[in-house]
Amino acid sequence: MPVATARKRQISLSNTRYYHCISRCVRRAYLCGIDTQTGKSYEHRRDWVEERLLFLAKVFCIDICAYAVMSNHTHLVLYIDDKKANRLTDRAVCIRWHKAFKGTNISKRYLKGESLSDIEKMLLKHSIVKFRNRLKDISWFMRSLNENIARQANKEDDCTGRFWEGRFKSQALLDEPALLACMAYVDLNPIRAKVSQSIQTSSFTSIKKRIEHAIAGNQPKFLAKFVGKLSQKTSKGLPFEFKNYLELVEQTGKCIRADKPGYINQSTTPILKTLNITEKNWLKLTTRFTKMFHGAVGKAEKIEIYCNNQHFKRRPNIKNSQALTA
Repeated sequence: MPVATARKRQISLSNTRYYHCISRCVRRAYLCGIDTQTGKSYEHRRDWVEERLLFLAKVFCIDICAYAVMSNHTHLVLYIDDKKANRLTDRAVCIRWHKAFKGTNISKRYLKGESLSDIEKMLLKHSIVKFRNRLKDISWFMRSLNENIARQANKEDDCTGRFWEGRFKSQALLDEPALLACMAYVDLNPIRAKVSQSIQTSSFTSIKKRIEHAIAGNQPKFLAKFVGKLSQKTSKGLPFEFKNYLELVEQTGKCIRADKPGYINQSTTPILKTLNITEKNWLKLTTRFTKMFHGAVGKAEKIEIYCNNQHFKRRPNIKNSQALTA
């Protein structure tokens, strides 16, 4: 039986700050949706997940690039903004941490402006280092999301025990093709699962939130922003034009739907042309992403570098990477 890879060995900020995270329920009872056997509705739990997600985006130095809340699992694409975490003042770190967690008595007194002894200042410094590291830690982000939902669900179901599978799964997204394909895969989950007819009606997804804000002429503050080509002025953000991404995802959704024939017009989707991804390979990427890739995703040379840095012997995704993103 294979041994699960330690989380710290999967995270490599020298290779990428983008990660795809998946959490699945362990019980037959749904996370959300309607249980076909009992007829009981759990739809209201989607609100729990989405509200908690958007709240945590204000606390952690981790940006949400894409998300989809499904009946028994969640998909997230996250960006670790470690530079932002390192820039925060000690006070800002404590304020953020106390929004979601109790902190310590010393950190509470510090925020109130009370005087501290030398020993207390030393302990406070140690706590702040710990808080700062956790604010840029995906494991802490996912723990803060999943534990909160599990407590609410168990209380509502009047039971105890595990609500989620052992731990969430994560994939390092090593380059722009991997990031683009994974985001589209996540945003298209409801259409692929045949619970939505279009991205405009795909509730509890990042793409619907983005469309709602685009109508108002802005981008949602709680989601990572599309900035187009990165430059010195925009060293952070999703490296695509939102208009192009939206059009590409919408066209892809029509191709996925069996009842509505569609096609991907590369002349109107410059993203694929720029990344040199064919229509055929793009449809494979956005419909079979998690089946094709286990672990890090990216071009062959990127995976090679990542595996060398993390001291992995196996390169399980090399063939698919060569076929799809070469």
